[in-house]
Amino acid sequence: MTAYVSAFDLFSIGVGPSSSHTVGPMRAALDFAQRLSASGSLGSIARVTCTLYGSLGATGIGHGTPDAVVAGLRGLSPETCDPADVRSAWTTYPAGTPLLIAGEHEVAFAKEDIVFAPRTRLPGHPNAMTLTASGVDGAVVAEETYYSVGGGFIRRDGEEAAVSTGGFPYSYADAASLLALCDEHGLSIAEVARLNETSLRSEAEVAAGLDAIWDAMASCVEAGLHADGVLPGMLKVKRRAGMIRGQLDASEADGHRELPGEWLGAFALAVNEENAAGGRVVTAPTNGAAGILPAVAMYWWRFLADSGLGAGNAVTPYGELVGSALLGFGPDAVASDIASGLDEEHTAEANRRRGIRRFLLTATALGSLFKANASISGAEGGCQAEVGSACAMAAGGLTAVMGGTNRQIENAAEIAMEHHLGLTCDPIGGLVQIPCIERNAIAASTAVTATRLALRGDGSHYVSLDAVVETMRQTGLDMSTKYKETSEGGLAVNVIEC
Repeated sequence: MTAYVSAFDLFSIGVGPSSSHTVGPMRAALDFAQRLSASGSLGSIARVTCTLYGSLGATGIGHGTPDAVVAGLRGLSPETCDPADVRSAWTTYPAGTPLLIAGEHEVAFAKEDIVFAPRTRLPGHPNAMTLTASGVDGAVVAEETYYSVGGGFIRRDGEEAAVSTGGFPYSYADAASLLALCDEHGLSIAEVARLNETSLRSEAEVAAGLDAIWDAMASCVEAGLHADGVLPGMLKVKRRAGMIRGQLDASEADGHRELPGEWLGAFALAVNEENAAGGRVVTAPTNGAAGILPAVAMYWWRFLADSGLGAGNAVTPYGELVGSALLGFGPDAVASDIASGLDEEHTAEANRRRGIRRFLLTATALGSLFKANASISGAEGGCQAEVGSACAMAAGGLTAVMGGTNRQIENAAEIAMEHHLGLTCDPIGGLVQIPCIERNAIAASTAVTATRLALRGDGSHYVSLDAVVETMRQTGLDMSTKYKETSEGGLAVNVIEC
């Protein structure tokens, strides 16, 4: 068994506001439509209905689930669609208008064809949905049940989740075996991830894919920093990232250098405000926690990458093994850039790019542990599974680019996750806004703190990452469903929505 999940599955470019409640259901509906088309039965379909169970039924409207289902049935994919085509696809659906399934065949459709069943929980997963296609006589032509298992991953009933987890040359089941694997082969955690990725695609393709993920993350940060107004939904939450960015820009223009931590919080708010608005985001590893990794990575990019902190491998015994075109980072890589004709500015850019790839690969190796051995689904494990996992991934990634050893990376991830144990998922109004947006900013700060603590030590510590992952899993099982993305407990019932 291997815990490793490809970076291109764990980090997927999609739309907000939720990976499990928007991206997953959209992929499920798209898969159903494509199956109807491939089977040749699409022409005989007169009606398609969808029932949303458990958490999807409880908070689906606030998370845009029915809109995502309609978009997926139409043939739209979260990776390539215009987010505007998903927003309100069901909410404002015009009565009496047929629905074009897979862009090929029209069927009768009404908003009531999407049914909410929040009190019914299927045994496969709390996020379940059943799509049914009927003929003109009302007979069922096709029916499929899907589970949205977190992070945008889906599993069709009777099948395993569609994710690349097999055939990797460097397999590991938990953090202990990952560290042992690194020791045995003299590899960094990032290098293990790189070698697994290059078993599926060329190194150039891996580098380009990681760059595309980072570019999407950075674009989301920038979009959020330059937006204003009110987020959709009954809470009328005002965007703050743009206002904070304006304050920081003005302060710096006056000659006052603001603390990087101020920007760190703004970066995280920016991403999650874009997510709440249904914009283009990168699932990392979920949408509800999508601001943490980009914020911490941007913090390193803007404030640390060129400062000499993390610009080399002085404290890692594996620095010489990370000198590939993909991950080369440090004096040798810089010398190579200069020899190839890059000027100082472009050399710095190339060096930062390599650092971000290393960051993402390290985060992937760690995130795979949470997905395999616990959960990254808020409906299954509460917010500890989403924000806690993302915080640990970000802490590990930052430690890696700051020159930390494998055991310091594992220590940073453990610190970050340990202090999110028990965190509940109780969004007010079923919207991914309060407390979700601020929670990402706080977790980004925690990730940086975890890195600082880990780098001050030698990597030895009392509580292992594996122990924390198992504790998170057990805590999720013990946690009441009221606190697992149903909006039936916590802040969701103790704060007036309007």
